[in-house]
Amino acid sequence: MNIPQSSNPRIVIIGGGFAGIALAKKLRNKSLQVVLLDKHNYHNFQPLLYQVATGGLEAGSIAYPIRKVIQEYKDFYFRLTAVKEIDTVNQKIIAEIGDLHYDYLVIATGSKTNYFGNKEIERNSMAMKTIPQSLNIRSLILENFEQAVLTKDESERNTLINFVLVGAGPTGVELAGALAEMKKAILQKDYPDLDIAKMEINLIQSGDRILNTMTEKSSADAEKFLNKLGVKIWKNVRVTNYDGKTITTNSDLTFETATVIWTAGVQGAAIRGLDAKSLVEKVERIRVNQFNQVVGYDNIFALGDIALMESDKYPQGHPMMAQPALQQGKLLGENFVNLINKKAMKPFEYHDKGSMATIGRNLAVVDLPHYHFSGVFAWFVWMFVHLFSLIGFKNKAVVFLNWVYNYIRFDREGRLIIRPFKKKSFTTFTSDEV
Repeated sequence: MNIPQSSNPRIVIIGGGFAGIALAKKLRNKSLQVVLLDKHNYHNFQPLLYQVATGGLEAGSIAYPIRKVIQEYKDFYFRLTAVKEIDTVNQKIIAEIGDLHYDYLVIATGSKTNYFGNKEIERNSMAMKTIPQSLNIRSLILENFEQAVLTKDESERNTLINFVLVGAGPTGVELAGALAEMKKAILQKDYPDLDIAKMEINLIQSGDRILNTMTEKSSADAEKFLNKLGVKIWKNVRVTNYDGKTITTNSDLTFETATVIWTAGVQGAAIRGLDAKSLVEKVERIRVNQFNQVVGYDNIFALGDIALMESDKYPQGHPMMAQPALQQGKLLGENFVNLINKKAMKPFEYHDKGSMATIGRNLAVVDLPHYHFSGVFAWFVWMFVHLFSLIGFKNKAVVFLNWVYNYIRFDREGRLIIRPFKKKSFTTFTSDEV
């Protein structure tokens, strides 16, 4: 990998997501050599992927070059590669571009879509965990409408403009709301020769309420907002299969659709090489102690979505969201300095700052530790938090201007088919492949 030798201990960070970047910033110009590895050369702000998928934002406005983050850091290196395996015996990682020795290793690989073992759903549905996947969804949505204009078969036309989202967490709810707003204000102008009123947006949830990680009040308010926008919500329905045209469920309910977007679950993006006892198989997350050390190893750590830190309050680990990742990354940066200076490490304690979801124009729900509110004020809070969480002044400015323009004009000018999307065959498709 052409990393020079250093008299300082070498820390290798796998992953440039929220946790990896937070840790990297804390290790700036310390007496350490840091190597950051990622299969993309940018940090991806995942909470706004749905806006890329629905044409509200361009991909570049929610991505930030990793090299720009670290360009003034001393003894700090970035390499573009995917890590295939960890050799814990020889303390090295095995990547596509070569091997690299580490003194300390940090796994911050995040999560990937969980299809719960259903290969046919995996093959035929769309995931939304990366920028390329969001662009694929955007292309497919627009291609479906272009095809619907051409077909004379009413049944085929209805299938093309029927959208099904499986999973009513924040991603599914926000995407459903964005599609509903496109139906209300944009698509009828773009496709005047189509009866857009026949477009369906179906949101399927296996549980008894949407946004089940938020309060019951926020869940009820979000459902009310979605119903107002014309989204059909199906609760206590579990999808059992999707063959590319027909969705079957655990009841007699079926859906004819050309587009299924799967937001029903995530699992850790694990890497081969760790001891089996360190991995929780069903969710593919790595067990860590209160210092984020991987169980069974003194010099290997895991952060964010991939890390499962069990406690009385969080028996199944912390929620797989940005805040735990950011807080763990920052604390581990401080703990590495303590380690080098032979001081005691501080245990991690998660400070829940709340959760939120936007449903549409002037519609959002917010849960804070002691307050719950919804509507216009919640929408402004949601925008403020997400805007200032972006990396880089330019990204903040571009996103803000886009939001202002979209609000005033009620338009989404990013509805471009930059690259036509074709579904891959089953023999070459893998989870979250782009």
